[in-house]
Amino acid sequence: MNVPQKLPLPDVQARVDSRQLKIDSVGVKGLRYPVIIRSNGIDTSSIANINMSVGLSAAVKGTHMSRFVEVLEANVTSMDNTALMEMAGTMVERLNAEAGKIEMRFPYFIQKTAPVSKVQSLLDIEVSWRARIDQDGAKQNSLQVIVPATSLCPCSRDISAYGAHNQRSLISITVVLAQAMSIEELVAIAESSASCEVYGLLKRVDEKYVTERAYENPKFVEDMVRDVALALNRHSSVLSYEVEVENFESIHNHSAVARIVSEN
Repeated sequence: MNVPQKLPLPDVQARVDSRQLKIDSVGVKGLRYPVIIRSNGIDTSSIANINMSVGLSAAVKGTHMSRFVEVLEANVTSMDNTALMEMAGTMVERLNAEAGKIEMRFPYFIQKTAPVSKVQSLLDIEVSWRARIDQDGAKQNSLQVIVPATSLCPCSRDISAYGAHNQRSLISITVVLAQAMSIEELVAIAESSASCEVYGLLKRVDEKYVTERAYENPKFVEDMVRDVALALNRHSSVLSYEVEVENFESIHNHSAVARIVSEN
């Protein structure tokens, strides 16, 4: 049986839509894909969860969903903020759109060195890169990190004869960038705002150090979110930001949370 090489298949998506309603965002969500992340001059393998979308004009019935994956397949090499924005530009052009957005969320592992024993271990950070192109051609490049840390309550320390309650914290920072910024640099800002960093592996001498370090450096959730914001205010790569700190309280069955959004 002879099968024709090309069938005259209709392009239903390209037809005119009579409802005349534009769609702000249409695309693919939750696409898992292996990626090479370049940050601070180092390539690291990861698996990303990717969302890709474009705006659709009122006259067009549908977008071509397969083209999103085609763009991803053709453009994923060693990824950073700049490469993601270039991919967003390719996506907008490939789908004949005026606006589009790509979000790439992935676990990123940073090598940590214990403060006393110097043993090394990996700490996972949740990272998200976002590249957006608006209808007027304006571009926005943003980076988000969610960093674990330790906080120790200043009030508990001052009112107690000995000891103080502490907790695990999550520091979420989202920055809109004027220029490229490494993941490590933003993580360092988060960690410096806490009572102490956390590590994947600690020996007893390290445990003594981090316990005493947190006790000597008590921080309310309000202190932490303000310290991050002050550091971002001074950073030349940051156009605007949103910071949220959540403390998973050890003496309550609820969290304490604080948030600052820049005025820019």
